[in-house]
Amino acid sequence: MTLVAARVGRILPSPTLAVTAKAKELKAAGRDVIGLGAGEPDFDTPGHVLDAALAAMKAGQTRYTAVSGTPALREAVREKFERDNGLHYSLDAITVSCGVKQAIFNALTATLDPGDEVIIPSPYWVSYPAATNLAGGRPVVVDCSRESGFKLRPEDLEAAITPKTKWLILNSPSNPSGAAYTHDDMKAITDLLLRHPHVWVMADDVYEKTVYDDFRFCTPAQVEPRLHDRTLTLNGVSKTYCMTGWRVGYAAGPPPLIAAMNKVQSHSTTHTSSISQAAAVAALTGPQDFIAEHNRVFRERRDMIVSRLESAPGLSCETPMGAFYAYPSCEGVIGRKTPEGKILETEEDFVAHLLESAGVAVVPGAAFGLSPHFRVSYATSTGTLEEAGRRIQEVCESLT
Repeated sequence: MTLVAARVGRILPSPTLAVTAKAKELKAAGRDVIGLGAGEPDFDTPGHVLDAALAAMKAGQTRYTAVSGTPALREAVREKFERDNGLHYSLDAITVSCGVKQAIFNALTATLDPGDEVIIPSPYWVSYPAATNLAGGRPVVVDCSRESGFKLRPEDLEAAITPKTKWLILNSPSNPSGAAYTHDDMKAITDLLLRHPHVWVMADDVYEKTVYDDFRFCTPAQVEPRLHDRTLTLNGVSKTYCMTGWRVGYAAGPPPLIAAMNKVQSHSTTHTSSISQAAAVAALTGPQDFIAEHNRVFRERRDMIVSRLESAPGLSCETPMGAFYAYPSCEGVIGRKTPEGKILETEEDFVAHLLESAGVAVVPGAAFGLSPHFRVSYATSTGTLEEAGRRIQEVCESLT
């Protein structure tokens, strides 16, 4: 008899966290390493958010809260959905969790029976298939190639739907590709879903505010109100408000689903930190002007790193419309030889060579379900990113 459950054996540790840990390990050993693995803004948490956390502590808000979150935070979330997305929810349709990741785990655990299927467009965030497997479901991965802009096409979605399909997970803007669905893109998807009433939609909107150029964000229940009662809309404060370590995510959907998610959470974390919840209220209701400035900096970094990647021999890169990741193809370096004589047979070989020879840590595309690519996070200082781009270009130029 083995101790570890079979479902755990079907998943791998988070590859993005593994790359970040490896980069830190090499740095600690004295290596000059630039880590482009983690999706974490390098900006500080806004001052008014820090002030709200301190005020909450001094006011004694340090005890248990309701499983679903404090009334103040759920009200702030309700107002955010109305203000930003035109979505209307009662407070019992909203729950707060330890990051968006826990909300996803709660929803899948609460709804999946063995054999239920979850459609996951690839490239995908690494935790979607893992959460599905751990909940006893079956991930159904649908490839979304560079030719389709890394976005799900309605015909490919329809081909993947079966009587066992329970969820479609949509992430826009996307981690890892930065692809984002326009209103027309989303309408084509929601029109199709209306013909399949047994399929629910999980909309992961955590990068909603990090968009560029003239792109306008939209979410499924906003585009098609008839899907409101079978859509779970997810968001959080980690990315927009530079609060990754505070661990606050939230979700809104039909009250019976939210009640089931709360039941699951009541037996795990109970709730996220009371202090973090007070800080999140300030984030959602306080000044928002810094977001545009952050996006301006991210856009400059995006343009710079995409230019570098595009000019590197063997690499090619689409311009992301949102989030803070680029997802270049490295197909052109596969089969080429390093100065040490090693043939790069896979993207993993290229990524390993990049780390060993140039001290640049990126995440191989296999982790996100679509190869041969790798993910670059440009949520780091501009100077560091410029140096990383220079090193990547030099490595590519050295291959024969």
